[in-house]
Amino acid sequence: MNALVYKSTGSWYVVKNENGEFFNARIKGKLKIDNITSTNPVAVGDIVDVDQEDTEDGDMVITNIHDRKNYITRQSPHNKHQHHIIASNLDQSLLFATLKDPKTSQGFIDRFLVASEAYHVPAIIVFNKSDLYKKKELDKFEELKFIYERNGYKVLSMSLAQHTGIDEVKDLLKNKTTLLSGHSGVGKSSFINIVFPELLLKTQNVSDWSGKGLHTTTFAEMFDLPISGKIIDTPGLREFALMDIEKNELSHYFPEMRALVNECRFNNCMHIDEPGCAVKQAVEEGKISADRYVSYVNILGTIDTKKW
Repeated sequence: MNALVYKSTGSWYVVKNENGEFFNARIKGKLKIDNITSTNPVAVGDIVDVDQEDTEDGDMVITNIHDRKNYITRQSPHNKHQHHIIASNLDQSLLFATLKDPKTSQGFIDRFLVASEAYHVPAIIVFNKSDLYKKKELDKFEELKFIYERNGYKVLSMSLAQHTGIDEVKDLLKNKTTLLSGHSGVGKSSFINIVFPELLLKTQNVSDWSGKGLHTTTFAEMFDLPISGKIIDTPGLREFALMDIEKNELSHYFPEMRALVNECRFNNCMHIDEPGCAVKQAVEEGKISADRYVSYVNILGTIDTKKW
């Protein structure tokens, strides 16, 4: 039978079948996963085939993964040669960021946006804790909002403490499968608990199904929303190292650079020190944010040219 993966613990998975029933399941044998060397062969959001083993225990086993519409992956924090698939089959990604307590760096934001672009997942940025912002942070928010919105990204401001901006974010989730991501402490879990308090009980129930002594905050988990739609809550990310992005294609994942790459003098322009570079000229003219260009250069410097 077909089922949808709601939680992955690395060994056991919580899946939901077409009748709305939840089961524990494990992997049987080696599964074909699009030639990806991954630390988690089955990801939250995957559609899988599940069968019951003809054994005394009668365990449910995952025998096949259906083709993914898309996914977001990053470098495994434990093995730089392997992927860690964060989630699959997404309609959009929503990055929670903060300008204070804790401060989300623009470099982290840009890495997340590059991953979303590379894997064809529309991205939204939500700056939380706006109640803490003083003039410095308010000015920075307006600057970032301008930078990202002119490049096609939706940018929102929200304060859970003052209950402002929440409905606008909530409306974006209707009828969508949305990945929620961000550093620890930016308010992802608080947002879920405030807007969908009924999910608190469901969180406990899922833990009962799949717990086996595992910490519930360690793994990504999907929830059905009462407003119709699904959210995938992820553990707080300390860093976001990219995978499978070539140096010569990185600029294509910056929309403002992608629009200009054909105007550079050289087809293989890396936009660093080449003459006749349209991207560098746009930076000098203020048409491309200098901070975004710095992010591009920094990310370029971390891309390993080796093939694995």
